[in-house]
Amino acid sequence: MKLNPIEKIPLALAFSVVTICFQLVGHSVKAGEDTMEQFDRREPLPIEMQGLWVEVEDSGSELIVDGGEITCFGATVEYDYKIMGKKDGPVVVSLKINDEIKEDEFQKANITELVITPDGEFHVYNLSFSSQFLPAAD
Repeated sequence: MKLNPIEKIPLALAFSVVTICFQLVGHSVKAGEDTMEQFDRREPLPIEMQGLWVEVEDSGSELIVDGGEITCFGATVEYDYKIMGKKDGPVVVSLKINDEIKEDEFQKANITELVITPDGEFHVYNLSFSSQFLPAAD
């Protein structure tokens, strides 16, 4: 059985390529009802992502989304802007920096993509890893 070459591309890399394409064509891209728009760091992330979350595989690892601020695994994510919206159903946020020279370092050191699936699963990832988070128990 032959694999389609696209199936061999890691999800994070494929998603980053899509995000870069959105960035190249401007601040806002519409595809049918889907819209991805660029926002300043101060703008809050989508309401679905706000709050305290714990990692599925390690309940001691937390993700906190408070407005436009993101703290993951105990460290604040320092980013300059974000591209947010809905893309084919999921709620998607891509974190970006303005310094192209530091982009590779940023991509490896931070979460860069946050996605809530239509089923309500919350995933964060970068080029090296991915994690799923659940709402923290009260």
